[in-house]
Amino acid sequence: MYIVMIASECAPVAKVGGLGDVVFGLSGELEKQGHGVEIIIPKYDCMRYDHIWGLTVSYQDLWVPWDNGVVHCTVWFGFVHGRRCFFIEPHSSQNYFNRGHYYGALDESKRFAFFSKAALEFMLKTNKRPDIIHCHDWQTGLVPVMLYEIYKYHGMWNQRVCYTIHNFKHQGIAGPQILWETGLNNDAYYYHYDRLLDNFDHTAINFMKGGIVYSNYVNTVSPHHAWEARHGSESYGLGHTLYIHQNKFGGILNGIDYHLWNPDTDPLIPYHYSIDNFENKALNKKALRERLWLRHDENKPLIAYVGRLDEQKGVHLIRHGLFYALHRQAQFVLLGSSTEPWINSDFWHLKHHLNDNPDCHLELGYNEELAHLIYAGADIIIVPSNYEPCGLTQMIALRYGTVPVVRGVGGLVSTVFDRDYDQLHPPEERNGYVFYQADYHAIESAMERAIGLWQYYPEEFKQLAINGMKCDYSWARSVQDYINVYEYIRHK
Repeated sequence: MYIVMIASECAPVAKVGGLGDVVFGLSGELEKQGHGVEIIIPKYDCMRYDHIWGLTVSYQDLWVPWDNGVVHCTVWFGFVHGRRCFFIEPHSSQNYFNRGHYYGALDESKRFAFFSKAALEFMLKTNKRPDIIHCHDWQTGLVPVMLYEIYKYHGMWNQRVCYTIHNFKHQGIAGPQILWETGLNNDAYYYHYDRLLDNFDHTAINFMKGGIVYSNYVNTVSPHHAWEARHGSESYGLGHTLYIHQNKFGGILNGIDYHLWNPDTDPLIPYHYSIDNFENKALNKKALRERLWLRHDENKPLIAYVGRLDEQKGVHLIRHGLFYALHRQAQFVLLGSSTEPWINSDFWHLKHHLNDNPDCHLELGYNEELAHLIYAGADIIIVPSNYEPCGLTQMIALRYGTVPVVRGVGGLVSTVFDRDYDQLHPPEERNGYVFYQADYHAIESAMERAIGLWQYYPEEFKQLAINGMKCDYSWARSVQDYINVYEYIRHK
């Protein structure tokens, strides 16, 4: 099959979160399976251009119809670690993608509505007729709308759309001006509950809802999160739309790149290890302590958190978990940052308060090399999310033999199986600890079980870590689910 991915991110060249990792990882695995894949993303001024090889102009004069006029664009081509990528650069006074950042602009809906229009126009003008157009998140929700309302009448009538929702919280809300700028025009037609009208704000259109309504198949990034979105509050108001379209909605678990995340070959850690020489993991723990000026104490487990600091990630439980670890004579390492000023301020205050504590280190920011060393050096990692569509942190931790303590939501409960209480998996498949409530007692209880096993039953703790390393959460497993979806909608 010939597949075109349209997204706002592709790791590592343009990455804010897991979306970029998925676009990169899934595309690579599809190519390994023999499919042709191309990726279209905006050409941001702040991209990591050092990860692009052979960047050249692919299409010099792309004129995109926009707001009763046209916008001149240049489309560039380059390889991102082997992935074939096209980058759309608009030459507009609006400077849509020359902002010094990926997200956070006041005209966010206009920026990505334009990108969606330009991606379709580029495919039309260059005679790209993929079997599947795979769109991601709210930023590309208008692609299937414009495809089936405009572009199918200009030769793109046989393309099918798979639409993947990575996070329901951000949906793309806009006013009627977007309809006129994109050429959809007809307010009365699109401001209808069965099309783009937001389910609660009847003055607005909803990009994500448009993606759900117009796509041939819709998925989120784990089966359990699909259930949560369909039956609970995790759809952030789109539950009834998912109910209407339930026959084309499901969940496919994300994967991680097992070449990038592999403790046996990882170039960013000092000591390689595998199930066969698991004792080398302890050498990385020693190296991590030396790097972060933590005390060397063989009687202390090292607990970590890696990721964003925000409400979704359960920031109150992260903070509490830190102090509980210190109270239980463990060490704690945190790597992360927040875009919320009050959270950022709170953790900077914590950092200064704990600066001289030899059992604690807070690294407020993101450092790829340090992230790899933390995964390799930590004994336990906490992932106490309020909601988690899939989660990559726990999958990486399992790969590195670091025992996860997770809240039982979304993809976390699909990948981590409680050592003591899981009834669905035999002991040899249990790989961590799960708690369900979002309160302090719940995370304390799970952390206590993990710390206790490490302290009093080290051989059993080692076996639990090795159970995690035996799990397969690579893209090789998940890619077949996507291929099955592609084949299904292609022949509908």
